[in-house]
Amino acid sequence: MQTQNSLDQDDIHNHMRNQQAWLRLLYMLLFAALLNLAAGVMWVICLLQFIFVVTTGEDNSQLRSFARSLSQFIHRALLFVSYNSDEKPFPFAPWPNPSPTQQWPADNRD
Repeated sequence: MQTQNSLDQDDIHNHMRNQQAWLRLLYMLLFAALLNLAAGVMWVICLLQFIFVVTTGEDNSQLRSFARSLSQFIHRALLFVSYNSDEKPFPFAPWPNPSPTQQWPADNRD
């Protein structure tokens, strides 16, 4: 039993020295900050869209397009920080294209 315990501790010490894991943590912290910023921007877009609808009767297509690409960035960033993807999103990759990847019923307005 004692040797198994020391092997586990050795494995833990080896994993703790893994520079790639610590580098990933730095990227995760960066994307956590960017996700917080993106969430704030998304709320501003939602409020602006509401104002457009109330004042003009329609939403703003440019805001809708930007919100779509921002939501794709948020999705990709969440995939990265949750270890569901190793691909780093913007700014290490191009900004997501606002074109829809999946059609939803509300997307038929374009």
